[in-house]
Order: sequence, then C-alpha cells, then structure tokens
Amino acid sequence: MKELQTVGLLTISNIFMTFAWYGHLKFKEMEWSKNLGLVAIILISWGIALFEYMFQVPANKIGFKENGGPFNLLQLKVIQEAVSITVFLLFTTLLFKTEKIAWNHFVAFVLIILAVFFAFKKW
Repeated sequence: MKELQTVGLLTISNIFMTFAWYGHLKFKEMEWSKNLGLVAIILISWGIALFEYMFQVPANKIGFKENGGPFNLLQLKVIQEAVSITVFLLFTTLLFKTEKIAWNHFVAFVLIILAVFFAFKKW
C-alpha cells in the first residue's frame, strides 16, 4: 500500500511541478496574464510549487525505507524521475501542440524506464 501511496503522491506532486516550471509558458495565450512581468510569473510559479511540496514531502516520508517505507533513497529518486518524465510527456503532448516528440525522445524515455528497472534489480 505504501508503494501506491508514494507513487500516487509523487505523480500529483509532479503535475504541480510541471505546471510551476512550464505552465507559465502558456500565459501569453491567456488574456489575464499577457502583460505580467517576470517577478509576477515567478511568484505565481512559487505558489504552484507550494502544492508540489505538499505532495512531494509526504511521498518521500511515506516511501523512505528508514521511515518504514518500501524504498531506499536512490529508488525514490529514480521513481520521481520516471514519474516526472511521464507527466512532462503528457503535459507537452496535451498543452503544447507545436512540440513534436521524436524517436530520440522515446529512446530517452525507455532509458529512464530501464534506470528504474536497474535501481530495483537485486544483484
């Protein structure tokens, strides 16, 4: 159960993170935000990132082996990166229609999935 909680919280966290990091790039298309300066964009992104931390911190706390969770620190990080790239690919595909995902992007994604496999492999 802690595995699912951890991955679920990391997924929610990464949705907020992706919006905080890249969502502002769509602001120019929205009437209310066309004339915002960089400081305003940064403050909005920080506000969104607060929600990211509200899910990221509990995910790591629940999932960390030394707190009774199933994952060591390296496994948590690799899971987070795999979730992050998955969320980012969905975000890019759905919101940034002009971005093209090429074969090399898919190869990179597969390599990240392989990293997850190797991070959990018992030798």
